[in-house]
Amino acid sequence: MQTTLQPRSLGQPGFVSDARALAAVLRREWTIFMRYPSWIIALFIWPLIFPMLYILTANALSGPDGSGLDVFTATTGTTDYVGYIIMGTTVWMWQNVVLWDVGFALRQEQMRGTLESNWLSPTWRFSYLLGHTGPQIVSMAMFVGITALEFGLLFGVRLYGSGWMIALMMVAAIPAIYGLGFAFASLVITVKEANAFVFLVRGLVMIFCGITFPVSILPEWMQSVAKWLPQTYLIAGMRAAAFENAGIDELKPYLIPLLIFGIFWLVIGYTTFNWMERRARQTGAIGQY
Repeated sequence: MQTTLQPRSLGQPGFVSDARALAAVLRREWTIFMRYPSWIIALFIWPLIFPMLYILTANALSGPDGSGLDVFTATTGTTDYVGYIIMGTTVWMWQNVVLWDVGFALRQEQMRGTLESNWLSPTWRFSYLLGHTGPQIVSMAMFVGITALEFGLLFGVRLYGSGWMIALMMVAAIPAIYGLGFAFASLVITVKEANAFVFLVRGLVMIFCGITFPVSILPEWMQSVAKWLPQTYLIAGMRAAAFENAGIDELKPYLIPLLIFGIFWLVIGYTTFNWMERRARQTGAIGQY
């Protein structure tokens, strides 16, 4: 008897159906993203407000004649303290936004009342979280561009190095930054409210990663902690690319740890998501507000 092979349905589990699910989530999130254009106002305000606190403080501490800048220059190798601070605060803002946006993606969908019904559909469930990162990456790219434009026009900040090397550092950091966001998003479904964790993570970045000062001036034990935070390598690498004209070879000590951290946090994020999914089946946590 001859067997006729039936064509595989796009609705059956497989790579094609997973890709379609991811594309559908991306399209949905992009529609929501474009439906409320008022978020663009924040992209012009936050790049100025947050760094200004540190810039004005640095200006005050440098003294009336700017003599304090000699110590800064001797320590960092650059006289552009405004640009130096901007590099650090931009990375801080990036991680902060990812934790609030991607980290609460599943929780927001749960509060909208759509998570439970979507969760019961035969789709790749990680696509609900992964698809949320698309518009977020676009908005952060706009944020970085607006930051560079505003401080270039208003404060005369100039990059002496290659913009491509700065972009390379940021691309290399995407897995680590968003992997942490994935892990956080999975935990939020279980604990519901985790604002304190966001404050903890961004506080660690602010204290240990040197967003406004070189890590080398920290006590030795704090420098040891900083080595375990991917943001430390991202900030240092961006500053080296911007103010020391560092190339690929000079950036390897920053790129390699960033990529390793990226693999680690992506694995942790995906593993945590799978754990949360199994736990949700047992406890019904998805349907619990």
